[in-house]
Amino acid sequence: MFTVYALHSAKFNKIYIGYSSDMENRLAAHNVYQTKGYTFKYRPWVVVHTECYQTKKEAMIREKQLKSAKGREFIWKLVNSKPDS
Repeated sequence: MFTVYALHSAKFNKIYIGYSSDMENRLAAHNVYQTKGYTFKYRPWVVVHTECYQTKKEAMIREKQLKSAKGREFIWKLVNSKPDS
């Protein structure tokens, strides 16, 4: 099982889109364990969207779609519709 996810950093108003076979550890990596990289600079991250897929290939295709202009627009609409935004 693979999870495609979108994260939001309210502090910096940034989004991040990725996929993982271990969502719990991946989120911990983004928020705690990483010492460099894009997500390290914009902590803390909160999960705003997830989708599950059976294969890595399906997850990669969906991740690519969400990283497109229309996909990012979809994620931003989710972020902006949250009551605490």
